[in-house]
Amino acid sequence: MTQVELPKHAKFLIIGAGIHGLSTAWRLGEHLQNAPGDNSIILLDKTGIAAGASGIACGVVRNNYFQPAMCELMEHSVSVWESDPQGFSYNPVGYMQISHEGMHEDVASIHQHHRDTGYPSEFIEGINESATYMRSFFDDWQATGITSVLHEHRGGYANNLASIQGLARKAQTVDARIHTGVTVTGFIAESTSGSIHAVETDAGTITCEQVVVAVGPWIKSIWDMLDLPKSVTVKDSSGKVHGGIPTWRYWCLQEGVLGVDPDFQKTNAGDMPPVVHVDTDAPLHSDIDGRLITDKPWGVYYKPDFHFHGIQGGAMPYPVDKPADDVTVDPYGPESPEFIVGEDFADMWCSGLAFCQKRFKGQRPKFRSEPSGGLGCFTPDNFPVFDKFRENVYVIADSNHGYKMIGVGHLVANELLGETQRLLEPFRFSRYERGELHPVSNSPFPWS
Repeated sequence: MTQVELPKHAKFLIIGAGIHGLSTAWRLGEHLQNAPGDNSIILLDKTGIAAGASGIACGVVRNNYFQPAMCELMEHSVSVWESDPQGFSYNPVGYMQISHEGMHEDVASIHQHHRDTGYPSEFIEGINESATYMRSFFDDWQATGITSVLHEHRGGYANNLASIQGLARKAQTVDARIHTGVTVTGFIAESTSGSIHAVETDAGTITCEQVVVAVGPWIKSIWDMLDLPKSVTVKDSSGKVHGGIPTWRYWCLQEGVLGVDPDFQKTNAGDMPPVVHVDTDAPLHSDIDGRLITDKPWGVYYKPDFHFHGIQGGAMPYPVDKPADDVTVDPYGPESPEFIVGEDFADMWCSGLAFCQKRFKGQRPKFRSEPSGGLGCFTPDNFPVFDKFRENVYVIADSNHGYKMIGVGHLVANELLGETQRLLEPFRFSRYERGELHPVSNSPFPWS
């Protein structure tokens, strides 16, 4: 979109044209389109629609969380994806969590939560039973160390860029105005209340009544501009208090593409497959030379991708070996070479695919490092923060759970209009000091 002269005022000023900013604008517009008065919704992005994490996300949509609060939030989000599959370029093919015995109890509890809420899923238990079930989909299935399969019949994946563009069209249809190529440079606060009176940008200053921050991995830079806490006090499950925990830290997200036809992963029946996520404690050996890659629990996920034209997926992220204050590069920019996915990941991921299915044997030379993954900005407990600060600033900090959570914007919009949302209550910033943390599973992925 061509940048135009910015308005002088907005009732709602949203920063970030990704999944959360656009979904919030869409929902606000739906509520306010025919309401009297000034209900202007202005959305700013320093680059463009889906230029950051939302535009290169893996696109997986799932309700596979050990934490009850996350499960409820995800079920709501899956319903939003299902409300317009074509408009969101959404493929409701389902999702498979395939696990080793160390995760059995955790995954069983997820299935029980699904049963309690009426969310359709199937739970297969046992080594032989799991292998038979998987071979009913893929006759070349050969993964070992697997004792359970949780198959969500809802969920699946969306084509990321197309889905965000579809969301932008919905927001514009209800009169939200999107201005790209506009960088936020500061905030002007009221001297008495501390609330934000105006937002400064490189294209001018806009006064506003409400600010929504939905900037994904750039959250720390906006957080610092707002002079919000650089560290938090956390009370753990035993009641012990830990002070001085950094508010933000970065993990490098490892994803890539195998350059084969997306149809390469079709099921025995010739259908497009569910998303496959495998966590196992079986040793992983290189598909190239047989060397041991790891003898500790590991995981991979993969699915067809029609944007990158191949099989796309990833593995466990790793923490960036420096404090968040020292990470100054653009998380998705070309000037961040130290965070590009390396050969170690490519070997591990491709070997993981071959470990799971015979069809991937010898496919390592077709690996491509695409603009996928990048840096994720995580909270102290790796779960989102949805809360109000400075009286009129609403922060959506997804801690890298973002893309699948399309429904969060709807809930945030409702809160902005005065309706407290029960599904967002477990994600308030104050949970750290209160010791109301989310339970942690045995998954090797930090966001589980």
